[in-house]
Amino acid sequence: MSEIQDAIWLTLVLSLSTSLLLCMLTTPLAWWLAHTRSRWRPVIYTCVSLPLVLPPTVIGFYLLIAFNKNGILGKAIDILGLPSLAFSFSGLLIGSLVYSLPFVVQPLVNAFQSVPRRHLEAAATLRANKLDTFFTIELPLAWRGYLTAGILGFAHTVGEFGVVLMIGGNIPGKTRVLSIALYDMVEALQFSKAHLLAAGLLVFSFGILILLFTINRNRSETMF
Repeated sequence: MSEIQDAIWLTLVLSLSTSLLLCMLTTPLAWWLAHTRSRWRPVIYTCVSLPLVLPPTVIGFYLLIAFNKNGILGKAIDILGLPSLAFSFSGLLIGSLVYSLPFVVQPLVNAFQSVPRRHLEAAATLRANKLDTFFTIELPLAWRGYLTAGILGFAHTVGEFGVVLMIGGNIPGKTRVLSIALYDMVEALQFSKAHLLAAGLLVFSFGILILLFTINRNRSETMF
């Protein structure tokens, strides 16, 4: 039971950290995607959306290569004298940021695009710069998008399997999240425990979707 509690706690910390960091770090990117007319927009949007179609094991594999001592991140970490990212919580966090990226960016882009144009034009006539306009008009009006993005990022990270298995392996109390714990139970033929854990994740997922549909029921744009 203590191992399950450790897995629950690790999953919650990982999911919460991922959703909060993504909401903060991707705000400039989402704002740019919502407003730019650059020819590079489709390319950048494609890169952001890749985790939606790429198998999680592919993402995990290339991140594991990057974490290697001969990889891009691995060399930098080695020079700084920091612990290896492979099979660590920090590595899991980086993998989760990549894996859940589109589930946070897309709702934020939708939120910024839904801000009424007349508000932005009124701010421009008052000679407000872009930074003032963002913090006084766009950010307050985009709160639903941030709520949706945070919930989706959290829920998507809870359901990770392939990425965390490739990067973190299965170290109890360190990298063993709920999806890995469920896989272990099935492998060990502990179906009664697996049923309880799977049912809990099912109820959680259902509750998340109900919450998202409730938040967005009066909005025309989609969540994804």
